Amino acid sequence: AALKLSASVLLPLIIAILLTFVLEPVVILLEKIRIPRAIGAIVVVLLIAAGVYMVGAILFGSLKTILALYPKYEQRFNHLYSLLAGLFKLPYDEHISLFQNLWVQLGVRARVQDLALTTSSSFMGFATDTVMVVLFVVFLLLEIGHFKKRIELAFEGIMSTRIQRIVADVIKQVARYLSAKFFVSLATGVLVSAILGWIGMDLPVIWGVISFILNFIPNIGSIAAGGGVTLFALVQFWPQPGPILAALATMVGINMVLGNIVEPRVQGQNLGLSPFIILVSLSAWGWLWGFAGLVLAVPMTVIIKIVCENVPGLEAVSIMMGSYHEVKKKRGA
Repeated sequence: AALKLSASVLLPLIIAILLTFVLEPVVILLEKIRIPRAIGAIVVVLLIAAGVYMVGAILFGSLKTILALYPKYEQRFNHLYSLLAGLFKLPYDEHISLFQNLWVQLGVRARVQDLALTTSSSFMGFATDTVMVVLFVVFLLLEIGHFKKRIELAFEGIMSTRIQRIVADVIKQVARYLSAKFFVSLATGVLVSAILGWIGMDLPVIWGVISFILNFIPNIGSIAAGGGVTLFALVQFWPQPGPILAALATMVGINMVLGNIVEPRVQGQNLGLSPFIILVSLSAWGWLWGFAGLVLAVPMTVIIKIVCENVPGLEAVSIMMGSYHEVKKKRGA
């Protein structure tokens, strides 16, 4: 309940902390070549901001393409809507356009107005959160260099060693997971965009970006991206089965190869989470924090598991959260 109520404050901070775990090795590398930590932190954050800007520019350019292609798809959508209207007894007038049918007869106008207000509010919130995340990351990168010393001073003795071990394990596993996810998701987006463009699908870049973003959500994200691509291919190519099957095979093949073969090798070791726990975590963190919660579900669950491993009395919780193979390995069975 506390996490749900404090999401607007906690979410930017947690995102910044996880990004700091990933970016800290880069800053350390820059320090080794005699670049001061402050300058290195700013350079790294600017590079991340440039990447976000590039993605936004691609999506904005693709939006223009969508508007240009709308007349091509209006007839197809009109036909599909007429079938759905007949099936579900929806109002439909064949003498007016699809847009007019949806706008006038289904009362979309009020929904669009509400959506516009919601989107405007969400965009302002997103912009504010982005600025806060950037500021948090910069200051965390400046502070984390002295974090180990602070732990030693604050928790002298055995507790200091235990906390250092927890922090080191969290940084290591979360940074490895997020780094592997980023590069595998990037490869997924590039391959999806290239192969769908070769097949002849419209808007391959958009589908590449969507696949890149959704691939951060374990299991569910790749299924959603594959379903969206297949549905769009059905609309574009019907009644030609070849390109539709090719688009479906592309999504299944890329996600199978990268997700099940490449990603485990890049990650280096399994996170040790039960597949059932991963699904439960997606449901729980998604309910708490929406789409951001789905992306952060695995890192947050890994952190909880690592903490439970190192707190007396909670080892059983860690074992129940872990995979059976990991438990057998630790027990030497």
